[in-house]
Amino acid sequence: MELPTFVKNDQWLEPFAQEIISRLEIAREKEHEILQNTSLSDFAQGHKWYGLHRENNQWVVRDWAPNATEIYIIGEFNHWQETPEYAMNSVGNGNWELILQDNKMNHGDLFAFSMFWNGGHGKRIPAWINRVVQNDETKIFNAQVWAPDKLYKWKNESFRRSNEAPLIYEAHIGMAGESEQVHTYNEFRTEILPRIQKAGYNTIQLMAIPEHPYYGSFGYHVSGFFAPSSRFGTPEELKQLVDEAHGMGISLIIDLVHSHAVKNEVEGLGKYDGTRWQFFHEGARGEHPAWDSYCFNYGKPEVIHFLLSNIRYWLEEFKFDGFRFDGVTSMLYFDHGLGKAFTCYDDYFNAGLDQEAFTYFIMANRLIHEINPNAISVAEEMSGLPGLATPHADGGLGFDYRMAMGVPDFWIKVIKEIPDEQWDVGNIFHELTSKRLDEKVVSYAESHDQALVGDKTIIFRLIDKEMYFSMRKDQPNLAVERGMALHKMIRLATLSCAGGAYLNFMGNEFGHPEWIDFPREGNNWSYAHARRLWSLLDNKELRYHQLADFDREMILFAKKSGLIESPEVNWLYDHKGNEILVYSRGKYLFVFNFHPSQSFADYGIPMDASKYKIVLDTDDERFGGQNRIDRQMTYYTIPLTGLTSQHYLRLYLPARTGLVLEKLEFKRIR
Repeated sequence: MELPTFVKNDQWLEPFAQEIISRLEIAREKEHEILQNTSLSDFAQGHKWYGLHRENNQWVVRDWAPNATEIYIIGEFNHWQETPEYAMNSVGNGNWELILQDNKMNHGDLFAFSMFWNGGHGKRIPAWINRVVQNDETKIFNAQVWAPDKLYKWKNESFRRSNEAPLIYEAHIGMAGESEQVHTYNEFRTEILPRIQKAGYNTIQLMAIPEHPYYGSFGYHVSGFFAPSSRFGTPEELKQLVDEAHGMGISLIIDLVHSHAVKNEVEGLGKYDGTRWQFFHEGARGEHPAWDSYCFNYGKPEVIHFLLSNIRYWLEEFKFDGFRFDGVTSMLYFDHGLGKAFTCYDDYFNAGLDQEAFTYFIMANRLIHEINPNAISVAEEMSGLPGLATPHADGGLGFDYRMAMGVPDFWIKVIKEIPDEQWDVGNIFHELTSKRLDEKVVSYAESHDQALVGDKTIIFRLIDKEMYFSMRKDQPNLAVERGMALHKMIRLATLSCAGGAYLNFMGNEFGHPEWIDFPREGNNWSYAHARRLWSLLDNKELRYHQLADFDREMILFAKKSGLIESPEVNWLYDHKGNEILVYSRGKYLFVFNFHPSQSFADYGIPMDASKYKIVLDTDDERFGGQNRIDRQMTYYTIPLTGLTSQHYLRLYLPARTGLVLEKLEFKRIR
């Protein structure tokens, strides 16, 4: 195999070239072995055969359970009894099938499998089923026959994701509303979608869509991989949500959890046919030590078939525009990356990488782009494996983006550990722009992770208890002034240095106070912190809307200017003592004064001969600033002596202020 392009472009990878080539060759051979000369998209159609379907006015139920000896369909239609009429037939290779006349089941009927194996039996929710419901009183899960008379009719079927850089609004359906309850697809569609559209984001990342038995897991302990969570509504209501978002020009991606599965044995895949090895590894390799869950066996063709079919299902049935793959680091390494710093290339290319998971990712990303070339795949990955977010053609795994997980960790460290007057602005620029040249990343100052109970959002770290008492506009407060100023600057710096895409978690754009805590025994099953307080944003007497107004202007500026599509972010100047940072991107100049108290008049920044106008200013009174900047001026660079000498752009830089200036056409006088 020829040396991959991403290795040619990085001399530090050359000592590991043979290992990289070997991994790619093994992946190619394994893919060929699994596909047997079929295409990926043809292979990934298990959901069209397994599960429950209407075919020729009959019900057809199929499943894969190689260790089962008998399987009965039990449900409301046969009083939950194991009757011969509803006994499935073994049809070879571990597959089971039953064909029923049309009147033997009805739309809405609850049912399950009663599965027997040597030495035991148990109730099981079918692995491939597309509808699972939970009884509110008994908390028992069952599958549900879902075959409405009218299929959902798509209004925006021809929608294609734009070529704009993704500006991602990370959201959770259930906690999107303000009342203390689980909110629905319909409520999100009617109440939250318009807010996201107004805020300017062009992509929504939905969490917790596949069914999960414990609401408080944030959707990361999946039980029903093909079933959109019924606690939020029906599949048709989810499709309508996707359809209307597409009508607004907004793409939707979902969190896809293929890194592990909940251990539950009735509603999950745990010991589905009486064995753990049907879907998961046996022994210690099959149990995640930190997540109390089972780890998939990516070496089994049947498991690959299940997971790839799951990808195709969400892309085609619900017309999602891609995925954020959860737990990629955990999948790639035998030790799940736990406690490993990944400080040198040896950490990536020793025997600790799981070749089977490596192969799966190559196949998964190829499949996504084979089905929908405009779809995107994002890796939630912390190790920084070279080649991860590199195209297949260049020898990579084919993810379009990698989450820049070090950025929020960096901001937390700066805010927690370093006094304001000691912030190293040069290091800030380095951390915000540090990435491999051959990959794109999703940059973000904070996501849902930083908002969970036990952690703190940026705004809460900056303002803390004063958020409860001093967010009224008529109550001046130094802690609030500091917090709002830095909140805007941190987000502007993060977005303007973004390495391909930008993400914000629902509500953080307006400084949502407090934390996320889903109902659990420890909080008396309260929904008080599993919601978003939009009334704070809507109250014009409070300061929250000023942060949201700034975020909207920042997002709209990024869209209108194509800022993130411009790949190069160029450092121009920094001064650690003064805490001044200056860099450019495209025709835009970004100037930050992070100093907590020192403002500068006529601060000279060495530049080429040019002129600028201010297009965005964190100190604008509309955004809760002190309105110290004259936004009407045109700023010309001034030569130090003669016209051919060094020019300086002289600006008034108030303390804790960020400016965005647009470079104007300039004719140099000779």
